[in-house]
Formats: sequence, structure tokens, C-alpha cells
Amino acid sequence: MNSVSVTGNLATDVEVREAGESKVAKFLLAVGRASKDGGADFIGVSAWDRQGELCAEYLTKGRRVGIEGYLRSHSWEDEGKRRREVELVARRVEFLSSPREESANGEVVPFEAAVAS
Repeated sequence: MNSVSVTGNLATDVEVREAGESKVAKFLLAVGRASKDGGADFIGVSAWDRQGELCAEYLTKGRRVGIEGYLRSHSWEDEGKRRREVELVARRVEFLSSPREESANGEVVPFEAAVAS
């Protein structure tokens, strides 16, 4: 079973790109380690279409989110070296700041951005 749930803070701002007829929002999530040494792991996250648009509109570096999704790996050739990346593809992004917080234009920030069924 490929299922992942993490909670962390955005380590980067959200970047949206066109992917064919879809849009994908990508960002890096810092997830704290539960160990006496502390530290964090940095996980690449992708959120697609409307969910990604909501993430780009309302999330910025430092904001806290909970993400449920699955891991996807891909590899490519770069300057003669084989590269590999594992990313978390979001099925659901929960904005963990107050749902009453307002954006700059006065809109209420949604509490959750889930993939449309």
C-alpha cells in the first residue's frame, strides 16, 4: 500500500507549472524528525489542478499544512549521471492555520484543498 500522511511547514513558496492540459503546484515541505537529535526532512510535494491552484493562492513559505497522498519516484539522465527523485503527490492538503484567516483581498482562506472526486 502506498499511502503517506505528513505534517510540516512549507520550506519554499509554491511554484505552479503547466503540465500539458493540467497544472501542477510544487513546493518543499519541512517535516520535523521525532528524535532527540531533532532536525527535519525535506520532502518535495506536488498538488495537481484545482488543489494546486488553491495551494498557490493561499500558501507561502513557513505555512503549516497536513498532507495525505502517495509516493511517486521518477528518474532521468543529467550530464551523463542517472538521477532519481521521490516526491509526495498530494491527494489532500489541509491548511493548518486558522480557517478564519483572510487573504490580502479579504477572501476567507479555505481550510482544506482536496482532490475533486
